[in-house]
Amino acid sequence: MKKILIVSDTHRRDENLKMVIEREKPLDMLIHLGDAEGSEHAIASWVNEECSLEMILGNNDFFSMLERERDFYIGKYRVLLTHGHYYSVSVGAEYLKKEARARGFDIAMFGHTHRPYYEVDKKRGDKNLIVLNPGSLSYPRQEGHLPSYVIMELDEAGDAHFDFRYLKEEF
Repeated sequence: MKKILIVSDTHRRDENLKMVIEREKPLDMLIHLGDAEGSEHAIASWVNEECSLEMILGNNDFFSMLERERDFYIGKYRVLLTHGHYYSVSVGAEYLKKEARARGFDIAMFGHTHRPYYEVDKKRGDKNLIVLNPGSLSYPRQEGHLPSYVIMELDEAGDAHFDFRYLKEEF
């Protein structure tokens, strides 16, 4: 079993991120989908030693050397990480889905909107495309405004499972 924490848009308000890391440890990977605003240098010290980090540039990461996008594999899945602002995700995920399909991705992860999003895009004759946004741990914008993140787990067969989790008042 492989356990991956997916977060976005923490905007240097890191208390919720630190608590979530402590709650979910040990992690195999942490994915941050942008707008860490300088905290990307500290995050490595908050996770367990075996945890790999995948982080990309957000629209508010002005002085960061992070990449705009990442393209890599998690198990059998080819994954695209993007903050999303270059794909106009604020008005919908259609352009991102079109681009991810054209480039052969299995999963496209994005942030930017501060709203949790999950879709399995099914095209006749094509493989499914999973598109997700974990929302924001710092400035959630969905109804109820609960900070959110995603736990992705690969089971023994290598199949991915996604669990959206929300911080309640106990935090």
